[in-house]
Amino acid sequence: MNRLPLPVRRGDNVARPMFERLLEITRASALEEMASGMAHEINQPLGAITTFAQAGQRMLDRADPMLPQAIDVLQQISAQAMTAAEGIRRMRLLVNREARQKTPHAIGDLIYELFPLLDTLATRTGVQLDLHVAHGLPCIEIDALRIQHVIFTLAQNAIEAASLGGGKPRASVDIDVTSTRYGIEISVTDSGPGIPATAREQIFRPFFTTKTSGTGLGLASSRAIVEAHEGTIGFDDVPAGGTRFWIRLPAPAAP
Repeated sequence: MNRLPLPVRRGDNVARPMFERLLEITRASALEEMASGMAHEINQPLGAITTFAQAGQRMLDRADPMLPQAIDVLQQISAQAMTAAEGIRRMRLLVNREARQKTPHAIGDLIYELFPLLDTLATRTGVQLDLHVAHGLPCIEIDALRIQHVIFTLAQNAIEAASLGGGKPRASVDIDVTSTRYGIEISVTDSGPGIPATAREQIFRPFFTTKTSGTGLGLASSRAIVEAHEGTIGFDDVPAGGTRFWIRLPAPAAP
């Protein structure tokens, strides 16, 4: 396990407000990427609604209206509209500044909410994205939006790394959620080229980035969020090539 320096010391009242601001900046940057994927997800049902509406109009404009078929088309329109509304609901949750309190959540459900968006990002770059969630995991007390932000950051980085290639025949990212002696572990494994030796000791530091257009805040803010949840974050090399980032969040003690 890599033990890297914390970007902010606990109890540092001077640095904490500044880092909270950095979290907001990073969140806004991530939302730009999320909005792009969400737009694709919403455009699909909107396109289907347009197609079904045109078909329904043709069915009803006939001399002998095709009423049963038109009713079926209206049902399809309703279903697609609900799909689009759900996409908009998820986006509104992501930008809700008031949802900051820690409440019980099933971590698998939070990742399932993000999966369509992450899968869209992966598909764009030719990366295979797989998700495995163990059964029977306990609910844990977390700030759901911030933990989703961490998972999104790790998965987005993994997708970008996998798209660069790492000598494997298939570009892939695996997200695994399991129960360990540490509590709940969420790992994101990519098939990319791995982390350069020169970057390993700085990877979680604010403003450090290996990307040409990166802000250097994604992993730093992720570490701060995980630490605020009394958890840990780190990474391991994958023997066959690639990197495995993990976060471990404490689970409630068994009664």
